[in-house]
Amino acid sequence: MPNIRILASILILNLYSSFSGAQVIADSTIKKIEKLFSKWNRVNSPGCVIGVVRHDSLIFSNGFGLANLEYDIKNTPETMYHMASVSKQFTAFSILLLAKQGKLSLDDDVRVYLPWFPDLKEKITIRHLLNHTSGIRDQWQLLAIAGTRLDDVIKQEHIIKILSAQKELNFKPGEKNSYSNSGYTMLSEIVKSITGQSLRKFTDSAIFKPLMMEQTHFHDNYTEIEKNRAYSYSMMDSVHFTNEVLAYSSSGATSLFSNVNDMSKWIINFYKPKIGDSNDIQNLTTKGKLADGSSINYGMGIGIFDYKGYTVFGHNGADAGFRTVVVVFPELQYGFIIFSNVDEFDIGGSIFKLADIFIINKEINAGDKLTKKLDSFQTNILDTMPIRKFIGTYIGEDGTKLECYLVHHKFQITKNGSLLLLVPIKKDTFQVFTDSLTKFVFTVNSKGELHARESWPNGQRNYLKYNQSERPSNKELKEYTGVYYCPELDCNYTIISKNDKLILTHNKYKDIELEFCGLENLMCDYWWMNHLTVSRNNKYKINGFELNNERVTHLKFYKRK
Repeated sequence: MPNIRILASILILNLYSSFSGAQVIADSTIKKIEKLFSKWNRVNSPGCVIGVVRHDSLIFSNGFGLANLEYDIKNTPETMYHMASVSKQFTAFSILLLAKQGKLSLDDDVRVYLPWFPDLKEKITIRHLLNHTSGIRDQWQLLAIAGTRLDDVIKQEHIIKILSAQKELNFKPGEKNSYSNSGYTMLSEIVKSITGQSLRKFTDSAIFKPLMMEQTHFHDNYTEIEKNRAYSYSMMDSVHFTNEVLAYSSSGATSLFSNVNDMSKWIINFYKPKIGDSNDIQNLTTKGKLADGSSINYGMGIGIFDYKGYTVFGHNGADAGFRTVVVVFPELQYGFIIFSNVDEFDIGGSIFKLADIFIINKEINAGDKLTKKLDSFQTNILDTMPIRKFIGTYIGEDGTKLECYLVHHKFQITKNGSLLLLVPIKKDTFQVFTDSLTKFVFTVNSKGELHARESWPNGQRNYLKYNQSERPSNKELKEYTGVYYCPELDCNYTIISKNDKLILTHNKYKDIELEFCGLENLMCDYWWMNHLTVSRNNKYKINGFELNNERVTHLKFYKRK
C-alpha cells in the first residue's frame, strides 16, 4: 500500500510547480542565501543582486550593498547592470535566428558580410566566430597594445579599424579554441550587414520585446542616460572603494544592460522557448568542434559543462568593476543569477555555492567514487633519478611560467599560482593528480634543450626550460635597448637600460621593469604586453620581438635603427 504522506507531498510539489505564483522557498533556505552574501550586505559598500529561477518563475531575488556609493542607492532586482560577456549568448542567438530565416549560413565566410576584414588567406566562418575558434586576435588587447586604455571611450568604429588592420591570425581557423572578443564584435556587424539594423535594434524586436524583457538592451552609446543603473567599483580595502570607469559604445562582445527580473525570463527560454524553438536552443548549447573533430566546452556564446551530474549552460563576464554570471540547469529547470559591481567579488565561487543550496548530486556517492579513483594512482615516486633532469623553471610559448620540483618523492609543479601534483604514466609522461585529462610530456630536442608539452582536451601548450640565473652582461644588455615599432598597430614601445635593468616604456603607460626568462624571453606585469619573445637576425643581433600570450600571438615589433 503506498505511503499516503509521500503521495500527498508529491501532489503538493506538483501543485507548486504548476503555478508560477505559488512557488515559495523555506525561510531556512532564505537564511542560507543571506548568509552566503552577508559580506556585501553593508550600507557603505557595493555588492550584488541575485536571482533563483525554478520552472517558469523567479522564486527568489534580492540585492545586497549599494548600486551607487555616492548617492547611497541600494542594489535591487530592478537595478540595471552592465552584463560584460554574458552579452555574447544574445549576439549568438541573433545569428541563429537569422540562419533560421535563411539569411545566412553558419559556414559562410565572414568576408561575404564584412568586406572590410582583411583577406588573411584563410577561410574564417561565422561558426568559427561563434565557437572562438577563428584565430582572430582579441580586440581589447590589441587596443591596449596600441595605447587605448580600457577606461578610454571605446566605440564600435575604433574596434573595426583595429581589426581591419590585422596582418595575420593567432592560429589557423578551427585548429584551436581561444577566447576572442573580436569575433563577437564582428558578429554584431554581420547582423547589421544583413538586416540594416544595429544589434541593439534587432535584438529589441527579435528577442527582448517578445520575451517581455522590457528593460534589457545593448547599451551601444556610453553617453546615454540609464535610470536605476549600477556603477562599478574597485576595492582598495574592506571599507574604501574607487570608481572603475567604463565608457564602451560597442556591442556584440559586451555592453548588454539587464536586470535580474528580465534575465529570469531569458533563463526560462532555455527549457520553455518562446523565442526560437528547441532546435535553436540545442544549436546554441551544442559543443563546438575543432578541425580534428575534438569537442570543446563552448557552444555559441555560452559554456557547456557538468556539475553534480547535470549538464549546465553558463557564462560569466568581467568589465571594469562588474562581475556577472548566469547559469542554467535545463534538466532540473533551474537557473541562477549573480550580478556584482565590485571587482573583488568571487563570481565563479559564489554562483555554485548558491546553486549548492538547491541542487544535490545526481549520484549520492559520486564524491566517494572520485576519491577511490584518485587514490588508485601511485603518487610516490620511488626512483627519482630519471625525473631529476625535469626539475627547473620553464617558460610557455604564451608566457605561462612553470616550476617543476621534487618534494618527498612527489613530483610537483606550480602554474599560475596553483600547486599541482603529477603522477607518472610513462617514463617521460605524467598526468595531473586531480585532472586525469591534463598531461605533461617532457622531451629533449636535438640542441639538448628540455621541453615540456602540456595537453588537455581542448588544446596544448609548449614550454622551454631555462636557467633562472642566466642574464646578459651589461654590454649585452644594451643590445636589447631601442625603439620597437609594430606596423600592424602603428605603435612604438621603447626599451631602455636603467640601473642594470631593462625598462619598457610607452607614452600612455607607466614605465615597467622587464624580467629575463633566459635570454630570449622577457616578462612584465602589463597584462597586454606581458611576454616578449626576442627575435634575431642571421648574425645573432636582436632585430625585434614578438608579443606572445594567450589571446595575441606572433604580433611583430621591429627594432628601429
